[in-house]
Amino acid sequence: MLRRLLDERPVAYAIGAVFKQGGFGYLKRQSQAFNNMAKACPVLLLTDLDKHPCAPKLLDEWLKHPKHPDFLLRVAVREVEAWLLACDRELREFLGIRRVQNFSAPEILEDPKGELLKLAAASPRRDLREAIVRRDTGGHLRQGPAYNSTLARFVNQNWQSEAAGNKCPSLGRMISALSTLETNWTQRRS
Repeated sequence: MLRRLLDERPVAYAIGAVFKQGGFGYLKRQSQAFNNMAKACPVLLLTDLDKHPCAPKLLDEWLKHPKHPDFLLRVAVREVEAWLLACDRELREFLGIRRVQNFSAPEILEDPKGELLKLAAASPRRDLREAIVRRDTGGHLRQGPAYNSTLARFVNQNWQSEAAGNKCPSLGRMISALSTLETNWTQRRS
């Protein structure tokens, strides 16, 4: 999703190292190192809010030192899946679902990933169902074996970041932060 956002920008980004191992804990432990890396080149770090009460408090916990202006530490409210649900019509079409399921404010959902898994489980397309969702031994919906790669295909082919940003304030703030970064970076380099 971040690659798609960067590809849509008017400025060409060269994506260097991508750190995604270890999830939330790893990103939190390394946040100060990422802040220091921003002294050399812009760094974008995205995490989910999940069960945390609010994004500003999460950001304060993650970064005890002043944030470098080229370090974009952004929080998807509640989860990045809310940004996918914001393109509800496109997601339904991708999954082949006919029933109307509108998500006018997906960031207020308690479990956006759970909603996405329910939609995938209702898909008449077996290949997508089996890729995105599975049931555990207790019958609960879980992330399927090709969850990320299948949803990456949706993001690259169907997802509309601007429309999603209108429904998801945290995505709108991400897009705005990228614009500010680009302006400031260009001014400092000229």
